[in-house]
Amino acid sequence: MALFQDYTAVLICVLILLLVLYHLFSGSNSRNEPPGPKPLPLLGNLLMLDVNRPYLSLCEMAKQYGSVFTVYFGPKKVVVLAGYKTVKRALVHYADEFGDREIMPLFRDFTKGHGIIAANGESWKEMRRFALTNLRDFGMGKKKIEEKIIEETWHLKKEFEKFEGNPFETNQLMNYAASSVIAAIIYGHRFDYTDPQLRCMVDRANESVRLTGTASVQLCNMLPWLGPWIKNWRTLMKNLELDIKEISDLVESSRQTLNPQNLRGFVDSFLLHRQTLEGSEEKSSFFHEQNLIFTVDNLFIAGTDTTSTTLRWALLLMAKYPHIQDQVQEEIDKVIGERQPVTEDRKNLPYTDAVIHETQRLANIVPMSLPHMTSCDVNFNGYFIKKGTCVFPLLTSVLWDEEEWETPHIFNPEHFLDEHRRFRKREAFLPFSAGRRACLGESLARMELFLFFTSLLQYFRFTPPPGVSEDELNLTPAVGFILNPSPHKLCAHKRF
Repeated sequence: MALFQDYTAVLICVLILLLVLYHLFSGSNSRNEPPGPKPLPLLGNLLMLDVNRPYLSLCEMAKQYGSVFTVYFGPKKVVVLAGYKTVKRALVHYADEFGDREIMPLFRDFTKGHGIIAANGESWKEMRRFALTNLRDFGMGKKKIEEKIIEETWHLKKEFEKFEGNPFETNQLMNYAASSVIAAIIYGHRFDYTDPQLRCMVDRANESVRLTGTASVQLCNMLPWLGPWIKNWRTLMKNLELDIKEISDLVESSRQTLNPQNLRGFVDSFLLHRQTLEGSEEKSSFFHEQNLIFTVDNLFIAGTDTTSTTLRWALLLMAKYPHIQDQVQEEIDKVIGERQPVTEDRKNLPYTDAVIHETQRLANIVPMSLPHMTSCDVNFNGYFIKKGTCVFPLLTSVLWDEEEWETPHIFNPEHFLDEHRRFRKREAFLPFSAGRRACLGESLARMELFLFFTSLLQYFRFTPPPGVSEDELNLTPAVGFILNPSPHKLCAHKRF
């Protein structure tokens, strides 16, 4: 009887909780907050979302609720910004109000606010400023890093040649090439593709990015107490711990061989700067070991996965649309011939440049950007948004905006060419986001994409495997936080 009474009491408490939550979720919109579908208690609007590809569901919701609307990911309230005009206005013209980072519980507990990606406040400002300054010093966007990228294109071409025109998967080699470039900037030296340390770091980074986008890990972000019970969450945490240990060892190696007269990369610069601040109170509190480790981790992951993913999409699209590949190679042959492409060639290769930009637009590899958070109460587009609200700038809705792009869902390099066949910039081209939280490695990524793509297309013809037609190449992205192409193989045939 006592046991029955206990169950009854628990049931009553649960019912009361559900009623309270329902009341909170469906309460009156007295301050003109953004509209949205009515949420269910605890579940929110999850039943209305494709949990593997929520960005597509959110784009559909925007058609009904407008460019600023509210959706509940479980009990988590999120304001979604949709369409080029709305996203740009928020991130650029309201940069301070929408400039904070919403830090997912998964990373808040692990990083403790250190680094750049999962950080806010003065520490974030100082780390981002220091990273930008020093990445430029070590050649990002300049001749120095161009030479490193060109060297890497040579290594990558040699790896492609080994397959002798037979089908192979592009993912690992593209990842190794991109990670070797960012490693050279961070540590001052490149890793060979056969280096087991590089392979482990890249494989973990890829797996972590993929797991972050899975439904189970997203569930853990909504209900953090579930984490230890979820396999993907445990794997992700293990990967993060291994990353930190690996980076700590590499940092220690740099510390042991540090020469103030010959700084090799970002880590050396950070270590020297910390030495100069010893005994000084001026911002010295930010230059500690944890900030160094997590900043390096952020740079390595961001500098590897996004660039390599975009290049994989580019090669897949060339194999699927051979007539476009023909035009790219005709332009490269005419302007460059057989010499090594350099960054300066971009201005004379408008069609090639347009193809690269169109790849970034259509591939849409970071569809919901990283979540933002309002730093204060803000009135935006006629709606009130409370301080501390999670905000999703829906980049898919910008890159596929039907008001900005003539054929938003079709691969069409003409989007970036004017009537005279010259390259034209498009304001709605925001694959790197915008505002205070825009990708700090944009100039590096642009240089890498151009040099790798032109070098590979100059030297190889990319085709589907024997027996597979162009139409059979699948453009549906794999599930993940970053949208990689689905697993596939290509053939790289030497042109000369």
